[in-house]
Order: sequence, then C-alpha cells, then structure tokens
Amino acid sequence: MSIDKVKAYFKQFNMEDKVMEFPVSSATVAEAAQALHCEEAHIAKTMSFKLDDKAILVVMAGDVRIDNRKFKEKFHKKATMLKGDEVEALTGFPIGGVCPFASKDGVKVYLDESLKRFEKVYPACGSRNSAIELTIPELEKYSQAVEWIDISKN
Repeated sequence: MSIDKVKAYFKQFNMEDKVMEFPVSSATVAEAAQALHCEEAHIAKTMSFKLDDKAILVVMAGDVRIDNRKFKEKFHKKATMLKGDEVEALTGFPIGGVCPFASKDGVKVYLDESLKRFEKVYPACGSRNSAIELTIPELEKYSQAVEWIDISKN
C-alpha cells in the first residue's frame, strides 16, 4: 500500500508518526481542508504531469491553478496531466493520494512559489485519506524537490 511506503520513507527521519490518516476522504483539496480544519490554500496539492513520457510532480497551494503559459515557458511543453490510468502506474500513488514523497524512481518533484506564503502546509501521504503537516523547509527537504518554480495563477 502506498501510505505504508510513505511511512517507511518518513521513518528514516523519525517522522512516520506525523503522518495522519483520516476516517474520511482527503482526496480533493476541499475534502483535505475539511479533514484538517484548515483553509484550502494550505493544502499542498501534488499535480502529476506527463513530460517526455515520464511523470513529473508539481506541488502547489490548494487555492491556485496551473498557468499554462508559465508551464510551457518552464518545461517547453504543453501542460498535460496524467490520465487516470497512468497516475498510479507512473507515480506509484493512487489519484487523490499522489504526494511528493517516495514516488517511483525517476519522478522529479517541483515546488511552486505559491506555497512560500505559508509557514505550514499539508501534502498527502500516498492514500486518499492521509496528510502530513510540514513547514516549507521540511517540505523542501523531504520532497527532495529539483527546484522552486513559478507556474501557478490565482
């Protein structure tokens, strides 16, 4: 199970106990915010895109969307989200549980500038009912992100 893989990943940092599991779905930004009793903006949603037949993950604030022009400027390709049947096969996580930790080998993670306005954010942890509270420096460290990028719009 994907959440077990994420917990095992966090165990090396003695952080596995910070992974939260909910009795309700947290698969969407709205559901996660409700489960966590926080604003939707504080949900660090992980978007999965196809880039040269590989998956990339972009973590962004829950209240923003992809700016297609900025995406194309950054990656020199049109923003194409993974299809439903590709998500788990290419990232290692089910839809609604995609996260920037312990993904499949070769999957690059990028953090969007939209997250920097918060002290803490809540990314998923590999299942449709999980999350972890992280500071921005922790997110940067544990996601092993390639870089910070600016590809969002409000």
